[in-house]
Amino acid sequence: MRILLVANTLPPRDISGVGEQVLQLASGLGDRGHRVEVLGRGADGARGPKVLFPLTVVMPLFRHLRYLRPHVVQVHESDGALVAFLVRIVAALFRPQPLLVALLQVSYVEERRAVRALRSGSEVLGRPGGVEHRFRWIKAPLQIALGCLTAWLADVVLAPSATTAAEIERDYQVRGIQVLPNVMAEKTSEAPSHDGWVPEAPGGSFFLFVGRLRIRKGVEVLLHALAAMRKQPQAIAAESRYLPTLLIAGDGEHRGTLERLTASLELGGSVTFLGRQDGDAVRGLLARSSALVVPSTYEGMPLVILEAMEARVPVVASAVSGIPEVVVDGETGWLVPPEDVGSLLGALREVVDGPDEARRRGFAGAARLESSFRPEHAAEIWENSVALSLDD
Repeated sequence: MRILLVANTLPPRDISGVGEQVLQLASGLGDRGHRVEVLGRGADGARGPKVLFPLTVVMPLFRHLRYLRPHVVQVHESDGALVAFLVRIVAALFRPQPLLVALLQVSYVEERRAVRALRSGSEVLGRPGGVEHRFRWIKAPLQIALGCLTAWLADVVLAPSATTAAEIERDYQVRGIQVLPNVMAEKTSEAPSHDGWVPEAPGGSFFLFVGRLRIRKGVEVLLHALAAMRKQPQAIAAESRYLPTLLIAGDGEHRGTLERLTASLELGGSVTFLGRQDGDAVRGLLARSSALVVPSTYEGMPLVILEAMEARVPVVASAVSGIPEVVVDGETGWLVPPEDVGSLLGALREVVDGPDEARRRGFAGAARLESSFRPEHAAEIWENSVALSLDD
């Protein structure tokens, strides 16, 4: 087949989970003998800023449709709404008309609901800030409308997990959404060393958080759990001989709030904010960490979990969204209820007290990645999903 993948955000220009999955899918489909082209922003694609992509992609899209004559055009996220509309209009000039596929990573209805206070029991752990409130009341409604339009226009709608598929079906009023899990290509190069800027922890151990700093990531829950661990060092097994620190890789609108909370919990010497990190830096951090911690209240299917599995690092995560479809509790990591400081604290203690078990779960995660979350797996699923619609 001739396949055109259209995406607004693509690495290395953009740090984007969606863009990374576009490239991984393109690689897997190419290895299966399909002709795949990716249209994004840049010299051969749309010119200008991300916000104008739906307009600046018109002429490059027309050129690709004219010379490639794709059997399938795939668009992504709410950015794909106007692109999908253009494909419907412009493709009418071509025969046969291409099948239109949409890959949606989240339901923006659910993401909007996730802009709320974090609570553990009756205690409020954190509240959204001004930027997040503006997202809730201004940006999210537009993204919901565009997401609905994308889903309604598409012949095939894909989502990264069964949970996300069910959310989109409910929230966007569409049916028959199919699951295309996120995947991770095998890394052939060794993770780089970052000696000199990664803080050294006693025993050489640290927990790692990676992600954009906003309320739905649940970092407040993690900070409270770490504070509780440091106030009760006697609860840690004597053979551990140290309390791990926390490194936070990422930036965002919530960073200032989290830094103030860190100070108020007297965690200044135990938590380091590293700011935004590129992919190589994240892989270097993962290679040295005791566990990746994902305390989110809402997600799609986080790419960083696959990166941890690639690095043979266990994952401690909230049992929300598509995470339980990737992390197997007791086998490849620990799953805990969201916004539950006590449960998260218990899982972190098990990581510290049982390094051999943590290592076993990390290796089990790598084996699960190899068997289910490589580009060839996504390509096969994609082929089967699209082939049914092409036959129709």
